[in-house]
Amino acid sequence: MYLFIVNRLSGNGKGMKVWRRIQPLLHEKQVPYKVEFSGSPSHAGLLVRQYMGDNDEVKAFVIVGGDGTIQSIAHEIAESNIPLGIIPAGSGNDLARGLNIPLNAKKALEYLLAGTVKKIDMARIGSKCYTTVVGIGIDGKIAQTVNLSRYKKWFNQLRLGNLSYVFSFIQVLLRYKPVDVRIKVDGQEMIYSDVWLIAVANVPNYAGGMKICPEACYTDGFFHICIVQGISRWTLMKIFPNVFRGNHIFHPAVTTLQGKNVEVYTESPMIAHGDGEMIGETPLEVTVSQDAIHVIYNPQFI
Repeated sequence: MYLFIVNRLSGNGKGMKVWRRIQPLLHEKQVPYKVEFSGSPSHAGLLVRQYMGDNDEVKAFVIVGGDGTIQSIAHEIAESNIPLGIIPAGSGNDLARGLNIPLNAKKALEYLLAGTVKKIDMARIGSKCYTTVVGIGIDGKIAQTVNLSRYKKWFNQLRLGNLSYVFSFIQVLLRYKPVDVRIKVDGQEMIYSDVWLIAVANVPNYAGGMKICPEACYTDGFFHICIVQGISRWTLMKIFPNVFRGNHIFHPAVTTLQGKNVEVYTESPMIAHGDGEMIGETPLEVTVSQDAIHVIYNPQFI
């Protein structure tokens, strides 16, 4: 059977709306399933642990929710051969985008039921796991601002969740101060001055589709790293729209790197997020965990 875990609060209530769309289709297609409802990402992790021993019964853990819910169960399913399925119902849905899962609920269900199993990489910080991007600096502050904002709810209701990130970017940019950074990538140390952000990416996109590291691949065993430094607020504002196409990487203020282990040290703390959820401040060490989890993947939707 498929075990559906529905986060009621994902996307400001979108999780339940999506579930109501797909539940009749499961009955119509005579798909064996069980559903559990979660009131928070942490509760979703608890539900997964409860079913972890049912390897013969559970065909897949299917999250009806967003990247935050997936992040909360990532370290749980990393210890299991049971694959992760996704019906997108969050604000950003960036892992779903990376796997080419349709954002339409009915099409996402078709993707799930006809898919195969694929192993993908994850990022680890201590005991925590992240599937999309770890963002440090202004990225982290923007994620914090979005999560605390009132307008996120309204943008989600209009199906314009990524605009909450754009709005917060403008709001944070006016007062954010870049700092000097010492970064080690696979042991090689580099120094950067006036750093605005460092993105350590397992998938190309974050914040609802912004292509921060357009060449990132969740199966190559490496992070793609984007560093933006040494520019004014006005210049950062001008190049910001290019991130939606991934063209920002050609600007001279942008450095791109690859590596399996990333250590970030700063003269003053830089706030950080993983999968859009706050994870703390620098110093941080991020390590790739290759082939860490099984996901349901459908190459017919590429």
